[in-house]
Amino acid sequence: MNDDLKLAMKAKEKTVLQVIRMIKASLQNEQIKLGRELTADEELTLLSREMKQRRDSLAEFEKANRDDLVEKVVAEIAIVEKYLPIQLTEEEIRQIVASVIEDTGVTSTQAFGQVMGKVMPQVKGKADGNLVNEIVKEQLNNL
Repeated sequence: MNDDLKLAMKAKEKTVLQVIRMIKASLQNEQIKLGRELTADEELTLLSREMKQRRDSLAEFEKANRDDLVEKVVAEIAIVEKYLPIQLTEEEIRQIVASVIEDTGVTSTQAFGQVMGKVMPQVKGKADGNLVNEIVKEQLNNL
């Protein structure tokens, strides 16, 4: 990330520079808050949170027809994605959810929390939580 920061400074890429600085600041704030170095898992959680914030903003800006802000957030999402693991496809998420449902033996939608609790650690940082939520609901409703 530091190398990307230096490259962005040299190339005068304001958006890249701004996003990397925000991410680094979030990481440092979390580190100060915890009083220790962050684990890779904690860094991944923080990056996932940054991505979620941007996706939520994107949805709001699209609703409000703010194309100027949509473009900015899309660019920021592309930058943050560079630091996240490769995202799972919808089909891969469906397979994970189906496997968890089969392994736990749930038979109703009331087990939603139980299924989500087992799926989310497997897809952490690799899938959008809203998409996982929709797939779990869909598959539980089809039981």
